[in-house]
Amino acid sequence: MNNPSYDSQFLLKNLMDNMEDCIYFKDLESKFIFVNSAMAQWMGCKKPAEVIGKSDFDIYREENAQRMFEAEQAIIKTGESLEGIEEKEEWKEGRMAWVSTTKLPLRDATGKIMGTFGVSRDITAQKESEQQAAYYARQIQRIKEEMEEEIRMAAELQKTFFPHSYPKFPKGCNPSDSAVSFLHYYQASEWVSGDFCAVRRISDSESGILLCDVMGHGVRAALGTAIIYAMVKELMEQERNPAHFLQRLNRLLLPVFQQEDSFMFATACYAIFDSRTGKLRVASAGHPPPIHLDRKAQKTKWLFSEEQVCGPALALFEEAEYSSVELSIQPGDGVLLYTDGIYEAANANDEEFGEDRLLETAQHHVHLKMNLLFPALMNAAEQFSEQTFFDDDVCLLGFDYRHPMEKKDG
Repeated sequence: MNNPSYDSQFLLKNLMDNMEDCIYFKDLESKFIFVNSAMAQWMGCKKPAEVIGKSDFDIYREENAQRMFEAEQAIIKTGESLEGIEEKEEWKEGRMAWVSTTKLPLRDATGKIMGTFGVSRDITAQKESEQQAAYYARQIQRIKEEMEEEIRMAAELQKTFFPHSYPKFPKGCNPSDSAVSFLHYYQASEWVSGDFCAVRRISDSESGILLCDVMGHGVRAALGTAIIYAMVKELMEQERNPAHFLQRLNRLLLPVFQQEDSFMFATACYAIFDSRTGKLRVASAGHPPPIHLDRKAQKTKWLFSEEQVCGPALALFEEAEYSSVELSIQPGDGVLLYTDGIYEAANANDEEFGEDRLLETAQHHVHLKMNLLFPALMNAAEQFSEQTFFDDDVCLLGFDYRHPMEKKDG
């Protein structure tokens, strides 16, 4: 260390000249007594000597300079340093920057405080990036909140698509005296869903019963249900053949669902039940078969087989054809329609509840009316999957045929 090339003055000069961070020393009045080249350039001076004797009040805006002065006077008074403080610096001419600053007390050989010294690093780019990121985060959060609010409103609107009351036969009778009672249950996997059902009076003794499931779930599927909702009322009033009903609905949906940049389809089951005769005519567009609850025999069975009634899902083929089957429903019997969300509920081993378990559960509870059967079916699926909300939407729709409606009631 006796080499004069390595004395303290030489080392300090190299440090001060080559550091990109601003280094500065101030006296007790917070006036500069020594700065490096980077600090001089930062303050708009060509040489460090031009800064000597100046204070922050000569460079920065009054409020900025006052804040710096008070911080340094506190260091002088207490001897406590400031480390890694982020602060905004604004020049008198309007320039602005952010720095990370560390300031410490400057002591003489006896330990007496004779001023302050510090190091400031330019973090403007980093701070602007953080501010920009924070701005984008706020914008994203705002958009997210607006979208969530709109989706909540859409969810409330979609609820209006489902029946809020059911037709009674004969018309105007007390619900407890109606020849047939209807019920539905709906559980969306998200705010909105792709499941939809409708029950409408189409004559003095007949009701149209529709259950459909638009591909997927969420907003896109919900838009599909809105389109179907707008179409089915008029179709139910016009078309008394379930197969023809599905054919017409298919033709209407095809140009809407099959756009160049999108692909959608829907399954559907449509039935017409005559409460006077007990005749049920039903057609299916790729939908799982309903369950017939024969309560007299205490048995359940599929209402029809795929071989009897098997048509493609809606909006797949332009010239799709559908067929109907006619069955007799006896007084006391029930009919259950459902979407695949209930039987596709899976457990931790990815094993699905399945249609067979659904039929077995319905068999176990065949004596129950729809208001008790629905909870029993959902409870069985929930216990199997060990979850209360499934990955797909669930809609159950059914009716109990209490007794034939007398002809004089029509």
